[in-house]
Amino acid sequence: MPVAVRPLPPELVEKAKVELFEDPKKLEDSIQHLKEWIAKQPHLKARTEDQWLAAFLRGTKFSLERAKEKIDLYYSLKTLVPELQTINHRHPKFMEIVKTGVNLFLPKSNNLTDPRVVIFRVAAHTPGQFTMPEIMSVGNTLQKIMYMEDDIFTVNGIVNVMDMKGATMSHFSQMTPLLMKKMVVAGQDAAPMRMKAVHYFHMPPSIETIFNLVKTFLNEKNRSRILVHGKDFEPLYKYVSKDILPLEYGGNGGTIQEITDYWVKKIEEYSEWLDEEEKYGTDESKRPGKPKTSEEMFGVEGSFRQLEVD
Repeated sequence: MPVAVRPLPPELVEKAKVELFEDPKKLEDSIQHLKEWIAKQPHLKARTEDQWLAAFLRGTKFSLERAKEKIDLYYSLKTLVPELQTINHRHPKFMEIVKTGVNLFLPKSNNLTDPRVVIFRVAAHTPGQFTMPEIMSVGNTLQKIMYMEDDIFTVNGIVNVMDMKGATMSHFSQMTPLLMKKMVVAGQDAAPMRMKAVHYFHMPPSIETIFNLVKTFLNEKNRSRILVHGKDFEPLYKYVSKDILPLEYGGNGGTIQEITDYWVKKIEEYSEWLDEEEKYGTDESKRPGKPKTSEEMFGVEGSFRQLEVD
């Protein structure tokens, strides 16, 4: 039976072939292999849509073993690290967070072979208004939608723009080193996305402690892709086209309001699909061999000191 995966546009076909070792026959066989493997895992309740599995294959350059590892870890974290999905799309705070534009996934693309761009606007909300796990929950949900429908994202990867303007330690009051480690494992090891670069702007001296700690959890490849700029967004235009950036960032890609409106509609479109998310995860008591635990994966909470908040 042919796989139900969107055909890529010609430019992405070539890029996926060269960079990800993708070809239609391999895609079909690999998806079927993953479905059969998932069915044999007594502890694992995972999505098996062709498009979803294609994202994991692209995120691991078609290594079946790495794809299996990522899928297993992705769903293990869903069970063992509930902080990464504190609220779902039906929680009252969810849409409030989306409408702040704190996680701004830019819908426009200037070139089909460019990475997708996300602007994380740390101070788009007042300290205490939302917790960092709540904001991460929204970001994780938006990513799930992108795995399903954004070929630019799954083939070309992602560029993060971290706008720290107005950020204070109070914005990070819930951020323990343990939570940072969990965030890094979720993004770096479990998520099927290719991080191409992270650009920091307006980095306040008080936040450098957090920044330096997060870096210690990253692998060398991702550490090498971090670029720290000053307060001027001019350097960003060398890496990201003005055509896709919001008006507020000197671009022509619509206003922040228009981009958040786009995502509000998109989440409504996916509401039933997102409802199904509740049933996926792992039952560690059924895992062959030794069950995974949060303590084993991340250490004990008590061994990490709470960050001091000014």
